[in-house]
Amino acid sequence: MNSIINIALVLLTIAVMEALSWAMHKYLFHGPLWFIHKTHHQQKHGLLELNDIFSIGFAALALWLMWVGHISLDYHFWIGTGISIYGTIYFIFHDWFIHNRFKAFKSSNRYLMGIRRAHKIHHKSMEKNPSEEFGLLVVGKKWFRR
Repeated sequence: MNSIINIALVLLTIAVMEALSWAMHKYLFHGPLWFIHKTHHQQKHGLLELNDIFSIGFAALALWLMWVGHISLDYHFWIGTGISIYGTIYFIFHDWFIHNRFKAFKSSNRYLMGIRRAHKIHHKSMEKNPSEEFGLLVVGKKWFRR
């Protein structure tokens, strides 16, 4: 029973991370933290960008939570694990597949292509506003056309 609760906590954390990331992206990154996030909307000049500080912050939080809960494997550990898994998904989908920070893998999967289309629309503007589609894994149905 404990394993089921731990798995549920990890899955719930991943879902909360998607919702939290969407809200932070829309209201903070394209708001008061634009001065950092704008590096992600500009032409690339190297492997890293100032915007990566957000990923480093979430990684630090996840590692701290896992450290706090590693002895008893309490909820801290499983929340940290969920954040880490979301971070891995983010890296694979966003940095590798969408932005080709590394040699991208090819896919004609309808879901993956929809995610890519939505993100490309998000980056159509190099400015703070207007902008649309702030999610990573969940985007509008219109992007999943055939």
